[in-house]
Amino acid sequence: MFSKSLLPTIGILGLLSAPAFAATIEYKAAMSPSSEVPPAPTSGVGTADAQYDTVTHVLNYTITFSGLSGPATMAHFHGPAAIGANAGVVVPLGKDPVSPITGKVKLTPPQAKDLAAGKWYANVHTAANPKGELRGQLLKVSP
Repeated sequence: MFSKSLLPTIGILGLLSAPAFAATIEYKAAMSPSSEVPPAPTSGVGTADAQYDTVTHVLNYTITFSGLSGPATMAHFHGPAAIGANAGVVVPLGKDPVSPITGKVKLTPPQAKDLAAGKWYANVHTAANPKGELRGQLLKVSP
């Protein structure tokens, strides 16, 4: 049996060796031309799905799209911006991207805070709509 004087030490060691458990937060955006500011005159559709790991601070994402006015010329995550407002690029997702766009990026604490507040949006651009053809606000998926 352990002596009473060792119990606090054992308790502290147990806490120090406890593994850190990551929380994964899911985000989703329905992307449409009507969500662009101003709206784009096209019939394209798309979705953005993302998972944020709160321990590694890595955002994994998949963006799919179809029905654009022409080939995508670039794609980005923008922020911080509320629905209906425009913002600068926070994460470029590539030049001449093809659906699906997949990848991962490590976020800074301010970026993670803006994402959690619903202030990021995914945007796909085309030659006919250089300011954006599809847009969707990344919002937390309810558990």
